[in-house]
Amino acid sequence: MIKAHKIRLHPTPEQANYFARAAGTSRFVWNWALAEWNRHYEAGEKPTALKLKKQFNEIRREQFPWTWEVTKNASDQPFLDLGKAFTAFFEGKARRPRFKSKKRSKASFYLANDQFELGDRRIWIPKLGWVNLAENLRFKGKVTGARITKTADWWFVSLTVEIPEELTGKRKGAVGIDVGLNRLATLSTGEGFENQKFLATALKKLRQANKRLHRRKLGSKNREKARRQVARLHYRITCMRDDVLHKMTTRIADCYGIIGVEDLNLKGLLKNRRLARSFSDASLGKLLTLLTNKVEQHGGQVIRVGRFFPSSKTCHRCGWKWEDMQLSDRVFLCQNATCAYYQFPQDRDHNAGLCILSEALRLIGLVDQVVSGTGSDADVNLTADAG
Repeated sequence: MIKAHKIRLHPTPEQANYFARAAGTSRFVWNWALAEWNRHYEAGEKPTALKLKKQFNEIRREQFPWTWEVTKNASDQPFLDLGKAFTAFFEGKARRPRFKSKKRSKASFYLANDQFELGDRRIWIPKLGWVNLAENLRFKGKVTGARITKTADWWFVSLTVEIPEELTGKRKGAVGIDVGLNRLATLSTGEGFENQKFLATALKKLRQANKRLHRRKLGSKNREKARRQVARLHYRITCMRDDVLHKMTTRIADCYGIIGVEDLNLKGLLKNRRLARSFSDASLGKLLTLLTNKVEQHGGQVIRVGRFFPSSKTCHRCGWKWEDMQLSDRVFLCQNATCAYYQFPQDRDHNAGLCILSEALRLIGLVDQVVSGTGSDADVNLTADAG
């Protein structure tokens, strides 16, 4: 299992200048390699990362001597990254690699595991020395590499660590999760997690900062100050959102081993011009990604229920469907006279969570087996009409 730990750096002005030069070198080599790749490809040749690296090293000392002022990984790794990017492009997993810009692209460079050393809240970097870390590495294992990046005004190092697999002998419970905008997540147990709406809360300050930015003259120092202020606001929003998502997904992954979720069409949801900002603010895609990764690391399983499964319109007890249900209907009322929940007001999202749980268990064939209902310590008999 490979985990990453992102730690903030506290560099001196001279060290920050080194980081900027190393990131600039990495960006320059990427753009040079991409241009050469395109040129070779148009000429009918078959370029590779190793061929381009050899070609660059032949002219590097004469034409680009300034690339030797920083760590060698800043000029070596971009070739490997470009090769992986084109491999993903040809396999249809990503778009075609593009040139990087100093203003729009994130400043970053890579360090191999033999090019740095970790100490007590510090890291040693070639041709620079020791740089202070905000904290020590949390994970114990083999450090496989590091990447230094810049976000807003701050520099960070992301350390990848190979750690042994976690074995959990205790069987955990099953739960269904309905995600949305009214509540970020509603569990089949009835527990709900509020949607904090960090972007909507900070939107007024963000608008003022953007207006201040666009009033400044291009190329001026005041415009750079305004740009940094906008970047800090975006970073603050991202940090608050990530904090909530990580705490929520960690808690769910620790408590449950079988989790049913909806297979949402996230790209389609973002095409709704009235709700696109709200869906982006909720970051449902990242929520599902974090939840899947953490549950699998704990030895659990995430079952994705089909996106066309009518979880919100279906009664979890009898299966009756409310065909003309509207988005504004927040209370579910079953109209089946033979149902135990006939005309009984139920929370719409809670009912959807129970339907998702039943469908997820049906997909894996555990509908009639004994699984945990509300946590890792309680075992109840859960059937298809769980309630």
